Amino acid sequence: MASSPLGRATRGTTGTNRLRRSDRWIAASDAFLGASDPLIVDLGYGASGVTAFELAARLQRVRPDVEVIGLEIDPVRVATAREQLADVRAGRTPFPSGIPVSFARGGFETPLPDGRRAAVIRAMNVLRQYDEEHVPSAWRTMAARLAPGGLLVEGTCDEIGRVASWVDVGPDGLAARFTISLRLAELERPSIVAERLPKALIHRNVPGERIHTLLADLDREWIRAASLSTFGATQRFLATVTALRDQGWPVRGGRARWRLGELTLPWDAVAPL
Repeated sequence: MASSPLGRATRGTTGTNRLRRSDRWIAASDAFLGASDPLIVDLGYGASGVTAFELAARLQRVRPDVEVIGLEIDPVRVATAREQLADVRAGRTPFPSGIPVSFARGGFETPLPDGRRAAVIRAMNVLRQYDEEHVPSAWRTMAARLAPGGLLVEGTCDEIGRVASWVDVGPDGLAARFTISLRLAELERPSIVAERLPKALIHRNVPGERIHTLLADLDREWIRAASLSTFGATQRFLATVTALRDQGWPVRGGRARWRLGELTLPWDAVAPL
Protein backbone atom coordinates (compact mmCIF):
# COMPACT_ATOMS: atom_id res chain seq x y z
CA MET A 1 0.00 0.00 0.00
CA ALA A 2 1.40 3.38 -0.98
CA SER A 3 1.68 5.82 1.94
CA SER A 4 1.49 8.87 -0.35
CA PRO A 5 -0.15 7.98 -3.65
CA LEU A 6 0.74 10.20 -6.59
CA GLY A 7 -2.09 12.13 -8.17
CA ARG A 8 -5.55 13.37 -7.30
CA ALA A 9 -8.75 11.42 -6.83
CA THR A 10 -10.99 11.35 -9.89
CA ARG A 11 -14.64 12.40 -9.84
CA GLY A 12 -15.40 8.76 -9.17
CA THR A 13 -18.07 8.29 -11.82
CA THR A 14 -18.27 4.60 -12.61
CA GLY A 15 -20.71 2.87 -14.90
CA THR A 16 -21.44 -0.76 -15.53
CA ASN A 17 -20.10 -1.79 -18.94
CA ARG A 18 -18.63 1.67 -19.44
CA LEU A 19 -15.12 0.47 -20.33
CA ARG A 20 -16.03 -2.48 -22.54
CA ARG A 21 -14.31 -0.93 -25.56
CA SER A 22 -10.93 -0.58 -23.88
CA ASP A 23 -11.41 -4.02 -22.28
CA ARG A 24 -11.81 -5.52 -25.75
CA TRP A 25 -8.68 -3.70 -26.94
CA ILE A 26 -6.63 -5.00 -24.02
CA ALA A 27 -7.89 -8.55 -24.53
CA ALA A 28 -6.49 -8.53 -28.08
CA SER A 29 -3.23 -6.75 -27.26
CA ASP A 30 0.17 -8.40 -27.65
CA ALA A 31 1.10 -7.04 -24.22
CA PHE A 32 -1.62 -9.15 -22.61
CA LEU A 33 -1.58 -12.19 -24.85
CA GLY A 34 2.19 -12.59 -24.70
CA ALA A 35 2.75 -11.68 -21.04
CA SER A 36 4.65 -14.16 -18.90
CA ASP A 37 2.84 -12.69 -15.88
CA PRO A 38 -0.59 -11.39 -17.03
CA LEU A 39 -1.02 -8.88 -14.21
CA ILE A 40 -3.42 -6.09 -15.20
CA VAL A 41 -3.96 -2.84 -13.30
CA ASP A 42 -7.23 -0.90 -13.31
CA LEU A 43 -5.89 2.48 -12.19
CA GLY A 44 -8.39 5.01 -10.86
CA TYR A 45 -11.44 2.73 -11.09
CA GLY A 46 -13.66 5.23 -9.28
CA ALA A 47 -16.41 4.96 -6.69
CA SER A 48 -17.17 1.32 -7.52
CA GLY A 49 -14.96 -1.65 -8.28
CA VAL A 50 -17.26 -2.90 -11.03
CA THR A 51 -14.89 -1.98 -13.87
CA ALA A 52 -12.17 -4.16 -12.34
CA PHE A 53 -14.57 -7.10 -12.04
CA GLU A 54 -15.73 -6.65 -15.64
CA LEU A 55 -12.15 -6.38 -16.88
CA ALA A 56 -11.13 -9.58 -15.11
CA ALA A 57 -14.19 -11.46 -16.35
CA ARG A 58 -13.54 -10.47 -19.96
CA LEU A 59 -9.81 -11.16 -19.87
CA GLN A 60 -10.25 -14.47 -18.07
CA ARG A 61 -12.08 -15.82 -21.12
CA VAL A 62 -8.87 -15.28 -23.08
CA ARG A 63 -6.31 -16.15 -20.40
CA PRO A 64 -7.55 -17.97 -17.29
CA ASP A 65 -4.29 -17.04 -15.51
CA VAL A 66 -5.00 -13.30 -15.59
CA GLU A 67 -4.95 -11.25 -12.39
CA VAL A 68 -6.46 -7.77 -11.98
CA ILE A 69 -5.54 -5.25 -9.29
CA GLY A 70 -7.71 -2.15 -8.87
CA LEU A 71 -5.88 0.92 -7.53
CA GLU A 72 -7.48 4.04 -6.11
CA ILE A 73 -6.09 7.04 -4.22
CA ASP A 74 -9.17 7.46 -2.03
CA PRO A 75 -9.07 4.93 0.85
CA VAL A 76 -12.85 5.07 1.15
CA ARG A 77 -13.17 3.85 -2.43
CA VAL A 78 -10.74 1.03 -1.72
CA ALA A 79 -12.81 0.00 1.29
CA THR A 80 -16.00 0.11 -0.78
CA ALA A 81 -14.46 -2.04 -3.52
CA ARG A 82 -13.27 -4.56 -0.96
CA GLU A 83 -16.80 -4.78 0.44
CA GLN A 84 -18.02 -5.44 -3.10
CA LEU A 85 -15.35 -8.11 -3.45
CA ALA A 86 -16.61 -9.76 -0.27
CA ASP A 87 -20.06 -9.98 -1.85
CA VAL A 88 -18.52 -11.50 -4.97
CA ARG A 89 -16.63 -14.08 -2.91
CA ALA A 90 -19.87 -14.92 -1.10
CA GLY A 91 -21.65 -15.58 -4.39
CA ARG A 92 -24.05 -12.66 -4.07
CA THR A 93 -23.22 -11.11 -7.48
CA PRO A 94 -23.25 -12.23 -11.12
CA PHE A 95 -19.44 -12.44 -11.10
CA PRO A 96 -17.69 -15.78 -10.38
CA SER A 97 -16.83 -16.04 -6.70
CA GLY A 98 -13.21 -16.88 -7.49
CA ILE A 99 -12.66 -14.00 -9.90
CA PRO A 100 -8.95 -12.97 -9.74
CA VAL A 101 -9.39 -9.40 -8.50
CA SER A 102 -7.96 -7.46 -5.56
CA PHE A 103 -7.94 -3.81 -4.54
CA ALA A 104 -5.32 -1.55 -3.00
CA ARG A 105 -4.51 2.10 -2.49
CA GLY A 106 -2.29 3.72 -5.08
CA GLY A 107 -1.89 6.35 -7.76
CA PHE A 108 0.39 6.98 -10.72
CA GLU A 109 3.27 5.26 -8.91
CA THR A 110 1.32 1.99 -9.34
CA PRO A 111 2.45 0.03 -6.28
CA LEU A 112 2.47 -3.71 -6.90
CA PRO A 113 3.30 -6.58 -4.54
CA ASP A 114 6.52 -8.59 -4.56
CA GLY A 115 8.26 -6.39 -7.09
CA ARG A 116 5.91 -7.45 -9.87
CA ARG A 117 5.33 -5.36 -12.96
CA ALA A 118 2.11 -4.96 -14.88
CA ALA A 119 1.53 -6.40 -18.32
CA VAL A 120 -1.12 -3.72 -18.88
CA ILE A 121 -2.16 -0.63 -16.93
CA ARG A 122 -5.55 0.79 -17.84
CA ALA A 123 -6.00 4.43 -16.81
CA MET A 124 -9.29 5.56 -18.32
CA ASN A 125 -10.86 8.89 -17.40
CA VAL A 126 -8.00 9.60 -14.99
CA LEU A 127 -6.11 12.50 -16.59
CA ARG A 128 -9.10 14.62 -17.61
CA GLN A 129 -8.75 16.85 -14.54
CA TYR A 130 -5.06 17.55 -15.14
CA ASP A 131 -3.38 20.16 -17.31
CA GLU A 132 -1.97 18.96 -20.61
CA GLU A 133 1.56 19.74 -19.45
CA HIS A 134 1.27 17.07 -16.75
CA VAL A 135 0.46 14.24 -19.15
CA PRO A 136 4.01 13.23 -20.19
CA SER A 137 5.22 12.90 -16.61
CA ALA A 138 2.12 10.88 -15.65
CA TRP A 139 2.74 8.58 -18.62
CA ARG A 140 6.38 8.08 -17.63
CA THR A 141 5.52 7.38 -14.00
CA MET A 142 2.92 4.75 -14.83
CA ALA A 143 4.95 3.24 -17.66
CA ALA A 144 7.88 2.71 -15.31
CA ARG A 145 5.79 0.02 -13.62
CA LEU A 146 5.23 -1.94 -16.82
CA ALA A 147 6.92 -5.22 -17.61
CA PRO A 148 9.06 -5.37 -20.78
CA GLY A 149 6.65 -5.29 -23.70
CA GLY A 150 3.91 -3.95 -21.42
CA LEU A 151 1.23 -1.45 -22.31
CA LEU A 152 -0.37 1.60 -20.72
CA VAL A 153 -3.84 2.35 -22.10
CA GLU A 154 -4.73 5.94 -21.18
CA GLY A 155 -7.82 7.68 -22.46
CA THR A 156 -11.38 8.84 -22.02
CA CYS A 157 -14.90 7.63 -22.73
CA ASP A 158 -18.44 8.88 -22.28
CA GLU A 159 -20.60 7.84 -19.35
CA ILE A 160 -22.16 4.86 -21.11
CA GLY A 161 -19.15 3.70 -23.08
CA ARG A 162 -20.38 4.42 -26.60
CA VAL A 163 -17.63 6.91 -27.47
CA ALA A 164 -14.03 6.38 -26.43
CA SER A 165 -10.46 7.13 -27.40
CA TRP A 166 -7.13 6.20 -25.92
CA VAL A 167 -3.37 6.29 -26.33
CA ASP A 168 -1.12 3.23 -26.17
CA VAL A 169 2.04 4.06 -24.21
CA GLY A 170 5.03 1.74 -24.00
CA PRO A 171 7.39 1.00 -21.09
CA ASP A 172 9.58 3.90 -22.25
CA GLY A 173 6.76 6.31 -21.41
CA LEU A 174 6.31 7.31 -25.05
CA ALA A 175 3.03 7.18 -26.94
CA ALA A 176 2.90 4.65 -29.77
CA ARG A 177 -0.70 4.53 -31.07
CA PHE A 178 -3.96 6.46 -30.91
CA THR A 179 -7.34 4.75 -31.16
CA ILE A 180 -10.90 5.97 -31.60
CA SER A 181 -13.67 3.52 -30.71
CA LEU A 182 -17.30 4.32 -31.53
CA ARG A 183 -20.64 2.60 -31.27
CA LEU A 184 -21.67 2.78 -34.91
CA ALA A 185 -25.41 2.28 -34.52
CA GLU A 186 -27.12 5.68 -34.60
CA LEU A 187 -23.76 7.47 -34.98
CA GLU A 188 -24.35 10.95 -36.39
CA ARG A 189 -20.73 11.84 -37.06
CA PRO A 190 -17.39 10.34 -35.98
CA SER A 191 -16.07 13.68 -34.71
CA ILE A 192 -18.33 13.31 -31.68
CA VAL A 193 -15.20 11.77 -30.19
CA ALA A 194 -13.75 15.30 -29.95
CA GLU A 195 -15.51 15.60 -26.59
CA ARG A 196 -13.77 12.44 -25.36
CA LEU A 197 -10.24 12.83 -26.61
CA PRO A 198 -7.38 12.04 -24.21
CA LYS A 199 -6.02 15.02 -22.30
CA ALA A 200 -2.95 15.10 -24.59
CA LEU A 201 -5.22 15.89 -27.55
CA ILE A 202 -8.48 17.39 -26.36
CA HIS A 203 -7.21 20.98 -26.43
CA ARG A 204 -5.49 20.40 -29.79
CA ASN A 205 -8.65 20.01 -31.83
CA VAL A 206 -8.12 23.35 -33.54
CA PRO A 207 -7.17 24.26 -37.12
CA GLY A 208 -3.54 23.54 -37.85
CA GLU A 209 -3.30 20.54 -35.53
CA ARG A 210 -3.16 16.97 -36.84
CA ILE A 211 -6.05 15.70 -34.70
CA HIS A 212 -8.29 18.46 -36.08
CA THR A 213 -7.41 17.45 -39.63
CA LEU A 214 -8.09 13.79 -38.86
CA LEU A 215 -11.53 14.45 -37.40
CA ALA A 216 -12.44 16.76 -40.29
CA ASP A 217 -11.37 14.14 -42.84
CA LEU A 218 -13.20 11.45 -40.91
CA ASP A 219 -16.45 13.41 -40.91
CA ARG A 220 -16.09 14.26 -44.60
CA GLU A 221 -15.66 10.63 -45.61
CA TRP A 222 -18.48 9.55 -43.31
CA ILE A 223 -20.77 11.98 -45.14
CA ARG A 224 -19.55 10.78 -48.51
CA ALA A 225 -20.32 7.20 -47.53
CA ALA A 226 -23.89 8.06 -46.49
CA SER A 227 -25.39 6.05 -49.36
CA LEU A 228 -24.01 2.88 -47.75
CA SER A 229 -26.23 3.41 -44.70
CA THR A 230 -28.74 1.22 -46.53
CA PHE A 231 -26.41 -1.69 -45.80
CA GLY A 232 -25.80 -0.64 -42.19
CA ALA A 233 -23.53 1.65 -40.21
CA THR A 234 -20.74 -0.92 -40.21
CA GLN A 235 -20.45 -0.89 -44.00
CA ARG A 236 -20.50 2.89 -43.96
CA PHE A 237 -17.67 3.01 -41.42
CA LEU A 238 -15.62 0.46 -43.36
CA ALA A 239 -15.88 2.66 -46.44
CA THR A 240 -14.96 5.72 -44.38
CA VAL A 241 -11.81 4.16 -42.95
CA THR A 242 -10.81 2.71 -46.31
CA ALA A 243 -11.10 6.17 -47.87
CA LEU A 244 -8.90 7.66 -45.13
CA ARG A 245 -6.26 5.01 -45.74
CA ASP A 246 -6.40 5.61 -49.49
CA GLN A 247 -5.82 9.32 -48.87
CA GLY A 248 -2.57 8.54 -47.07
CA TRP A 249 -3.60 8.34 -43.44
CA PRO A 250 -1.48 5.54 -41.87
CA VAL A 251 -4.45 3.52 -40.65
CA ARG A 252 -3.55 0.41 -38.66
CA GLY A 253 -5.39 -2.85 -38.18
CA GLY A 254 -7.81 -4.39 -40.62
CA ARG A 255 -11.48 -4.79 -41.32
CA ALA A 256 -12.03 -7.00 -38.27
CA ARG A 257 -11.10 -4.08 -35.99
CA TRP A 258 -12.79 -1.45 -38.14
CA ARG A 259 -16.05 -3.39 -37.91
CA LEU A 260 -15.94 -2.75 -34.17
CA GLY A 261 -15.96 1.00 -34.79
CA GLU A 262 -12.23 1.29 -34.16
CA LEU A 263 -9.75 3.49 -35.98
CA THR A 264 -6.08 3.24 -34.96
CA LEU A 265 -3.15 5.32 -36.19
CA PRO A 266 0.46 5.77 -35.10
CA TRP A 267 0.76 8.48 -32.48
CA ASP A 268 2.94 10.57 -34.79
CA ALA A 269 -0.04 10.95 -37.14
CA VAL A 270 -2.03 12.91 -34.53
CA ALA A 271 0.58 14.15 -32.04
CA PRO A 272 0.42 17.85 -31.11
CA LEU A 273 2.54 20.11 -33.28
